[in-house]
Amino acid sequence: MADTKTKKANSIVAQKRRKKIGTGISIFLFLLPGLLLFVSILIAPIAVSLYRSTYDWNGFSEGTFIGLANYKELFTNGSIKFMVALKNSLILAAFSVFIQLPFSLFLALLLGRKYKGERAFLSIFFMPVLISTVVIGQLWLKIYNPDYGLLNTLLDALHLSSWKHVWVGEVKTALGAILVPTIWQYIGYHMLLMYAGVKGVSPDLREAAMLDGATNWQVDRYVVIPIIKPIIRVSVIFAVTGSLKTYDLVRILTEGGPFQTTEVPSTLLENMLFLRNRYGMGSTISVMLIFLCFAFALLISAAFKEKEY
Repeated sequence: MADTKTKKANSIVAQKRRKKIGTGISIFLFLLPGLLLFVSILIAPIAVSLYRSTYDWNGFSEGTFIGLANYKELFTNGSIKFMVALKNSLILAAFSVFIQLPFSLFLALLLGRKYKGERAFLSIFFMPVLISTVVIGQLWLKIYNPDYGLLNTLLDALHLSSWKHVWVGEVKTALGAILVPTIWQYIGYHMLLMYAGVKGVSPDLREAAMLDGATNWQVDRYVVIPIIKPIIRVSVIFAVTGSLKTYDLVRILTEGGPFQTTEVPSTLLENMLFLRNRYGMGSTISVMLIFLCFAFALLISAAFKEKEY
């Protein structure tokens, strides 16, 4: 009798084990296509870039293994100007975080109060995000044109001709000429992210704060903003990593000039790959970009966790 009970118990355990194994295999098979796609599109290129960064390779002949020499040259060779490119990206990131995001947050809080025409304003502010960056670059080139551009024409009309410049052709103004359209284009993107968070705040919390005598701005500061901190964190990460990876507008407006003063890592990468045929150095720059993006994402996440604590 005892043996029969033991056999039944063992049979039940075996069935449960087989069921778990079958479930695990099913889950694995469902996840396998996505895993293969993730590995082939993200992990494999990173691994190849890391491998190629240890070689002196022109993209055609067999490369020569040089270890970490490319990384050393990247930071010590003044002709490459990687530090200039990195500085420009960090300036762009700083302007994005301290000018673009506060303005986006202001608009999100304002539109979150159910103003008339709210949807129309959302569409208007988000429209630049939908336009191709190439089109935006060409548009701003026309605005900056020193002969017939809107900006210089406006300065003439205001009798401020001394303020006129060749905006994308002068060392002093070229970087600023890139900052303005970059910040303008993505204000609506971050605004929409924050607006979704603002609309997700319970109306009861707003009403309770208003009953206690809080003004609209006090409600936003002490109730809404603390609740949407996770979304603000995501926006900060997107703004910083996006600035590090910026390419389109720089390529169209200045091509990294004049005299490489507006160079960013992505345009420097293009220069190394296609103009100098230094594929090893290009891979080194791409690896550094990946490392910087991950490092800043982790630092920002850690900073927000400390603030939340």
